[in-house]
Amino acid sequence: MTAIGIDRVAVVGAGFMGSGIAESAARAGSQVVLYEPEEARLTGSRERIATSIAKAVKGGKLDDAGGKAMLDRISWTTDFAAFGDAQLAIEAVVEDEAVKADVFGRLDQTLAPEAILASNTSSIPIAQLAAATGRPDRVLGLHFFSPVPVMKLVEIVVALDTSESTVERAEAFAEALGKRAVRTKDRSGFVVNMLLVPYLMAAVRMYEEGFASREDIDAAMQLGAGHPMGPLTLADFIGLDVLYAVCDSLYEEFKRDEYAPPPLMKRMVAAGRLGRKTGRGFYDY
Repeated sequence: MTAIGIDRVAVVGAGFMGSGIAESAARAGSQVVLYEPEEARLTGSRERIATSIAKAVKGGKLDDAGGKAMLDRISWTTDFAAFGDAQLAIEAVVEDEAVKADVFGRLDQTLAPEAILASNTSSIPIAQLAAATGRPDRVLGLHFFSPVPVMKLVEIVVALDTSESTVERAEAFAEALGKRAVRTKDRSGFVVNMLLVPYLMAAVRMYEEGFASREDIDAAMQLGAGHPMGPLTLADFIGLDVLYAVCDSLYEEFKRDEYAPPPLMKRMVAAGRLGRKTGRGFYDY
């Protein structure tokens, strides 16, 4: 048994976030099964994790044996039933409520009744996902931040029916991963995005209205507020499609103008200018 009391973890979604969560769980000693329906995405995930572990070995954070053992603790599959014995499943798929609810329904049918089901959603209320299951007391949010192996925060989102024992196990899991866990109530955006999104949208509106150049907006917040990167660079790093979905979710829940995505964001998403991952957003990469 690992220090977290969780030996077997399932991660649904092998993108950038899902791969990072899997890598972090494997580093903590858990066996991890990473699921995607498409083999091509699994191949990309394997390469991403192998590269990350190789960098850790090269940087002296792991020795060769430790790196190999860590990689051996991760398996990749296109078979949803392959992680039926997982004690914790973390969903990290596209930020779409219907898609996530479908995943939770399938997890509920696949995993043992005592298993915990968690979502890495940035903004979707956990209660809406728990409703797709027969175990709302064992459903919560585990919101990681990108890049997962580096960022130290995990938001633990406690829904109306989430039990205290489920929250405590999630906190132990986060601690074993070397993260700081903060508890938040189940409201769209949780802690970080409720504070961050209005700031990012204000920067987009400044740029959209020609108030200042993108470079000057970013430099002002880096040099004047001590931020590691400016808001437009950060938006590109998050992904404009992800950010747009978070804005929609926040606006739907609170109906406050500061959460509404500006028209420029909609046009950029429609044009495929999603930030770093597509090579072009507010900046070219």
